[in-house]
Amino acid sequence: QVQLVESGGGSVQTGGSLRLSCAASGGTFSSPAMAWFRQAPGKEREFVASISVRGAAYPESVKGRFTISRDNGKNTVWLQMNSLKSEDTAVYYCAAFQGKRYTGSVRDTDFSLWGPGTQVTVSS
Repeated sequence: QVQLVESGGGSVQTGGSLRLSCAASGGTFSSPAMAWFRQAPGKEREFVASISVRGAAYPESVKGRFTISRDNGKNTVWLQMNSLKSEDTAVYYCAAFQGKRYTGSVRDTDFSLWGPGTQVTVSS
């Protein structure tokens, strides 16, 4: 059974950088789209980035600071996070879209395979 596992989280000061990784293991894996979401305490899970044949997509809150990339051969997705702010503090989740056709959805309910998450804490 395929599993996603995130790594690379940690604590960083405001303005710093982190690079999150998400590796798929446990079998043959392919997905039309991969994404990162995050959830801060007391808040709903929110979309952070996605990557597919349509390209990469980001919400305004992280555009220009975060970059998603993917290596299909290594079954790995990365999220490079620069210029981190305190409001970026959250648990970050990697997710895979496993439907037949990805049309650019940013809804977490459209992604069916999830990793356990990795904590990112940004402090001043």
